[in-house]
Amino acid sequence: MEHRDHAGYGAWLPPVCNDGDESVTNPLMSKNHMHLRPLTDADASEFQRLRLQGLQESPSSFGSSHEEEVHRTLDQVRQHIAGSAERAFLGLFTAGELVGMVGVGREQGLKERHIAFIRSMYVAPHARGQGAGLQLLAAALQQAWSWHGVEQVTLSVTANNEAAVRLYKAAGFMEVGRMPRALKMGRDYFDELIMLRTDESR
Repeated sequence: MEHRDHAGYGAWLPPVCNDGDESVTNPLMSKNHMHLRPLTDADASEFQRLRLQGLQESPSSFGSSHEEEVHRTLDQVRQHIAGSAERAFLGLFTAGELVGMVGVGREQGLKERHIAFIRSMYVAPHARGQGAGLQLLAAALQQAWSWHGVEQVTLSVTANNEAAVRLYKAAGFMEVGRMPRALKMGRDYFDELIMLRTDESR
């Protein structure tokens, strides 16, 4: 498995089945005039803006750093967010502004294709408390379960992010591992929790 950013911020609601039709919209996703959709290369500039904001505002929530990503070109960002049949970034917009995002994908190894993952989740501070994180996680789970044969979804989160840990547990995720000192920032270390949700909890 590749190294991925933490799913550091979010809340949850039960996933809504759309039978693979991306045009079907969860009515709760329209709350407060928010619109959720897959990101495309046309969103590269907005993605980079929000990504860099997240790396500055909540650095311990990501495995990467602002210093590493601030000089990325738009072409590099486009390559990063390019989707595929089994990997995507989802974005939440309000008034045309990207205010939240989450990555979801499926492991590609033959022995790991029963596993999907959630990564790089972030919601801008001014959009929190309005159900944005809740919508993003629900959509990511819905996407993961839509892939035939997926039996479990994983994510990682900084152990001291207690609010996020509580929310993921409420969503049916359970802690299955802990990596001590997974991140180091200056003299500070942060443990990482590995969390898992199985299809039995759907």
